[in-house]
Amino acid sequence: MTKLNYQELIEKLDQDIQKSNKNRYFIAISGPPASGKSTTSEKLHSDLTLKRHKPSILQMDGFHYDNSILKEKDLIQKKGAPETFDVYGLLNFIKRLQNEPEVIVPIFDRSLELSRSSAVIISKESKVIIVEGNYLLLNSQPWKDLQNFFDTTVMLDCEEKILEQRLIDRWRNLSKDEINQKVYKNDLPNGVNVIKNSILAQYYLID
Repeated sequence: MTKLNYQELIEKLDQDIQKSNKNRYFIAISGPPASGKSTTSEKLHSDLTLKRHKPSILQMDGFHYDNSILKEKDLIQKKGAPETFDVYGLLNFIKRLQNEPEVIVPIFDRSLELSRSSAVIISKESKVIIVEGNYLLLNSQPWKDLQNFFDTTVMLDCEEKILEQRLIDRWRNLSKDEINQKVYKNDLPNGVNVIKNSILAQYYLID
C-alpha cells in the first residue's frame, strides 16, 4: 500500500503504463460515494492524454439497474448500494474491452439519475481504460471477479466526516427527511462499506 498525492500518482501511472506491453491497460479508481472519483477520473483522463496514453473512462455507475427494476426488486430506497448494479454486465464490458477494438459503453446521466445505454464510444485508439466506481475493490462476490482484470488499483482516501458533509451537500435540494434517508440510510453506510470491506489497493490517493 502506497499513499500518494495526485502528482505522484500521475507519475507512477505514467511509469506503470510505459512498462506494460498489454494491448490495453486497466486502472481501477475506487472510493466511497462523494470521495471524488468522477473528478479524479476526468483529471486523470486529461493528464494521461497530455502524456499521450490515449485513455477512456468506463463508469461503474453506467451499470445501475433501471428504476423500474429497482422498484420490482424493492430496492429503490437502496439505489447505489452494491446489490443495485449489474456487476456481470460491467465484467462483460471489461472483457470486451480486452478483446475488441471498439466498444460502445453505457454511462450514468446524473441529470436524469439513470443509466443511458450505448452512450459513449471507446475507440481502438484508446489504450488506457480508467474504470471508475465505488465497489470495484469490494472484497465480496460478485465484485471480486472484477479485480483480476485491473493492472493498477487506486483507492481515494477520504475521512468519513468529510464524506458525510459532501453527501449532505449533494442532496441539499431535497427535504430534510429525504436527505436523512439518502445520506444516513444509504449513501454513508455504503461509503463505510467501501472503506471497511475493500481489498488493499496498490495506491491510495490523498488530498
